Amino acid sequence: MGARVPREPVSLAAFRIEAIHRRSQGRRRIGRPCSRRRLGPPRSRSPLSDVPSLYEWLGGMPALEKLTATFYGRVPDDPVLAPIFAHMSPDHPRHVAQFLAEVFGGPAMYSGENGGHANMIRHHLGRSLSQAQRRRWVELLLTCADEIGLPDDPEFRSAFVGYLEWGTRLAVINSQPGATVVEEAPMPKWGWGEVGGPYVPKG
Repeated sequence: MGARVPREPVSLAAFRIEAIHRRSQGRRRIGRPCSRRRLGPPRSRSPLSDVPSLYEWLGGMPALEKLTATFYGRVPDDPVLAPIFAHMSPDHPRHVAQFLAEVFGGPAMYSGENGGHANMIRHHLGRSLSQAQRRRWVELLLTCADEIGLPDDPEFRSAFVGYLEWGTRLAVINSQPGATVVEEAPMPKWGWGEVGGPYVPKG
């Protein structure tokens, strides 16, 4: 028998989830991480019951507030993004952190304080955002995510980048002439799974 490869140590602060794709069953299953010993007989659990939300996995509100503070601290010196945020409110970084927290499975602070997804759409009306600005927004945010130490495992980053691409492309659409606000627009909810199909605009 060959030498055994030592397992990566598991800490209480950060543990790894092994994603095992079962094509025959048509869905992603998440392997349970090592945990502290439990007393008593084993309990029946759902295969996904131990999977944290994206919000929990990335570090919660402190991590998101650090991310947005770092990002918007650099925006004024960025030639592509500076014109968009020339008159940015001092509360804007915190509001974006709250929005991302709610999208990724955290508390509904943005909806409670700022009016939900319709209000976020309203902030983009009439701005005529370009694809170059959108791409730079994503690029700089990912650079800041690396610098502050957001998780870099493939599963998290694929979900994180997926939302950034989806959300920023909708922002560009909602910023063009003639765009309107759907007051009943639901708050996006983003997790580890797959998207639900192609985007087909209504009307």
